[in-house]
Amino acid sequence: MVCVELKTGKFKPGYLGQLMAYLRILDDHVKKPHENPTIGIVLCKEANKEYVEYIIQDYDKPMGVATYTNSSDMPERLRMALPDIEELKKLL
Repeated sequence: MVCVELKTGKFKPGYLGQLMAYLRILDDHVKKPHENPTIGIVLCKEANKEYVEYIIQDYDKPMGVATYTNSSDMPERLRMALPDIEELKKLL
C-alpha cells in the first residue's frame, strides 16, 4: 500500500511526522498481515534535497519526499503528450 500526501507549498519537516501518523494507522488498521509495510510519499511543490535527506534519515518507516510541477510549468513536448483537463474530466 502507498500513502501519498500532496502539499501545495514548500517542504516542512512536520509533514514527515504527519505522514508517520498516517502510516501507523494504515499499518495497524488497513494493511493485511501478508502485506509489506505501507510506503509513504510526500509530494511538495518545492523541496531542498539535501535538507530532506538530512531530516528523513532518523525515520524508520519507508517514506520519501518528491516534488511536482504544474502542467503550465512543463516543457511543451511533455504537455502535448498528456491529456488536457477537459479530457480528464470526461474520464472521471
